[in-house]
Amino acid sequence: MQTEPTAYPAVLGECSGRSEGTAHTRVIVYEPGPAGLRTTRWAAEHRSHLIDALDHCGAVLVRRAVDQAETLDRVAACVGGELLDYTERSTPRSRVGGHVYTSTEYPAAQTIAQHNENAYARSYPRWLFFAALETATTGGETPLADSRALVRRLPRELVDRFRAKGVRYSRTYREGMGLTWQEAFQTRDPREVERYCGAHGIDLEWTADGLRTRQHGPALVADPRSGEESWFNQAHLFHSSNLPPDVRESLAELYAEEDMPRAAHYGDGTTIPDEEMDLVRAAYDACSFAFPWERGDLLLVNNLLVSHGRRPYTGSRRTLVAMAEKISTRRTGPEAYVFDL
Repeated sequence: MQTEPTAYPAVLGECSGRSEGTAHTRVIVYEPGPAGLRTTRWAAEHRSHLIDALDHCGAVLVRRAVDQAETLDRVAACVGGELLDYTERSTPRSRVGGHVYTSTEYPAAQTIAQHNENAYARSYPRWLFFAALETATTGGETPLADSRALVRRLPRELVDRFRAKGVRYSRTYREGMGLTWQEAFQTRDPREVERYCGAHGIDLEWTADGLRTRQHGPALVADPRSGEESWFNQAHLFHSSNLPPDVRESLAELYAEEDMPRAAHYGDGTTIPDEEMDLVRAAYDACSFAFPWERGDLLLVNNLLVSHGRRPYTGSRRTLVAMAEKISTRRTGPEAYVFDL
């Protein structure tokens, strides 16, 4: 068993040459020793090494370390502390047991764009833990992109504008169009939804079709420990340009933009041009890196520093996820936010 990993060993890959010499997305890799890896014990003994690596690079891959959901639950709690429930949902998932969930349950042929978990919300996890219990026949990688690299790569005037204005997220819940409000908020009681929204700075309106919500969030955050600034929002996912062109056109014929299932504007309500979202997606493409999953792999991610996604795949794929250490942002002015840790 590997008992003392060296600092930052075995950098698995870089995006060098694809980002004009700017920052790289890196993954720190640990391999089991000859006697195998008792993952929970190893994680407990080397938690400080893992946290340092996550604060430095943002992602750590431990090969062939997890064989079941219960192991992921124990290791995630050992490293991250108290585990979190998946609340204020935007994608379909299922609870496997404890605080372990399936990864987003989208069809295999679909790409899941890069994103920082729950970046649209006021509260989000600092630590993410992924376990590959079954790997796809082809594809199915989980691309990572250093969110600090996006800040450096995107045009400065665009970054400054997003930093100053933030992002306004709108959601309209209707039967048959994405998640219902009951699934998103994990309750069937409208009063519980109202209490949750009131406590989390979400404006809501009950409509004839269901529910409409609106909330503001920062576009960038600074890591509380390092002070490094990251691109941290889901404007490109909520923006209507994220839809296939035919779907976007059909919805636009039926609904105003504010009434679409999801929409994103600048924090002051002004339109975010398609061209700006294209620049963001191109920056993600340029900065992303994907490794081939092996059965039993454990991936730890600093959610403030690194985004993740999913590539299409064939065959069967089963990736589980756990989350830990809630961070909240509190609005202190028109577009000013502070951390509540």
